[in-house]
Amino acid sequence: MTRVLGIETSCDETAASIVERGADGVPRILSNVVLSQIEEHAAFGGVVPEIAARAHVEALDGVIDAALLEAGLTLDDVDAIAATAGPGLIGGLIVGVTMAKAIAAAKGKPLIPVNHLEGHALTARLTDNVEFPFLLLLVSGGHTQILHVAGLGQYERWGTTIDDALGEAFDKTAKLLSLPYPGGPNVEKAAANGDPKRFDFPRPMKGEARLDFSFSGLKTAVRRAATELAPLSQQDIADICASFQRAVTETLADRVRRSLERFRAMHPEISAPTLVVAGGVAANQAIRAELDRLCGKHGFTLVAPPIKLCGDNAAMIGWVGLERFDAGMLEDDPFTFAPRPRWPLDQSSAPMFGAGKKGAKA
Repeated sequence: MTRVLGIETSCDETAASIVERGADGVPRILSNVVLSQIEEHAAFGGVVPEIAARAHVEALDGVIDAALLEAGLTLDDVDAIAATAGPGLIGGLIVGVTMAKAIAAAKGKPLIPVNHLEGHALTARLTDNVEFPFLLLLVSGGHTQILHVAGLGQYERWGTTIDDALGEAFDKTAKLLSLPYPGGPNVEKAAANGDPKRFDFPRPMKGEARLDFSFSGLKTAVRRAATELAPLSQQDIADICASFQRAVTETLADRVRRSLERFRAMHPEISAPTLVVAGGVAANQAIRAELDRLCGKHGFTLVAPPIKLCGDNAAMIGWVGLERFDAGMLEDDPFTFAPRPRWPLDQSSAPMFGAGKKGAKA
C-alpha cells in the first residue's frame, strides 16, 4: 500500500489530500480538502497574487490537519509528500513547496515536486483507470492545449493557444458583462437562458490544419457586440453568453476532431482510444456534451473527471506523487527544487508567442 499527502497552492485554492493505492491496485481518495478564496478575490474580479499568497500562509497548516483528520491518519502513516511546484503564481507555490519541504525533512519522508498540469493530465487515471496512451484536451484558466500522453512523464504537445487561454476568455467575457466572479460558471449559467444563434461570433482557427487555438479575436467580438448594445438587458447578456459558448464549443470541436484523426492514425492498434478532458473549463456541460458527441462519432471514449476534481485540488497532486513514487521517478535532490512559475509538460516544445498573458500559469 502506498499513501501520499498532496499539497496544492498554485493559485487561489488552498488544498490538501491523502490518496492511496492498495495491494489490489485500486486508487482511493481518503480525503480531499479544498479551501476556496473566492470571497477574498471577488471584489477585484480576479485573483490578486499577493492576497492569494497571504491566504495560503494563514490557512495551509489547518487544511493539512483537516485532510489528515478526514483520512483518519497522521503524517507518520504517509509514504511521501507531494506538492505543486509549478506552474502557477510564484507566491503561492513558495508557500506550498516550503511547507512540503518542512514536513518531509521533519518526518524523513520523500519529497515529490509535482507539475500542476500533470495533476490535471493524470486525474483520469485516478478516477477512471485510463491506460496509456491517451489524447488529452487540457482547458483551464491559464492553459488550452492538446497533448499526446504516451506514459508517465511522456507528453507531446500537439496544439496550444497562441494568445488567451479558454478559461481566461470565459473570465474576461464575464467581467465585460458585469457577471460575478468566478466568471466561467456564471457565463455558462447565463448562456442557459440565451439564444446561441443571435450573434455570429468568429470561430478562430477553425478549418486550419494546425491544432493551435486563438481566443483573443472572439473576446474582441464579444466586446464589440456588448458596446453596440449598451446598456445591456438581461436577455442581451444571456444571448451574448450563449453565442459565445456556442462559438467556443464549435471551435473546440474542430480542433479536437483533427486531433482524434491524428491519434487514430498514430495508434491503429487501439480499438477504443480515449480522449481525456481536464482542467477547470472541463466542468462546462456544453463543452462536455459536444466532446461526447464528437467522440461517439469517431469511436473514442470521452473521460471527464468529476466536477469537484476539474478545478484545482490536492488529490490530483497526491496522485501524481503516488504514481511517481511507485515508479521510482524521484528527484535526486528534491530539497533544492525551486518553484517554477512556468513549467510546460512538453519541455521540448517552444513557447508559443503571446500565450500565457494571464500570468505565470501558462
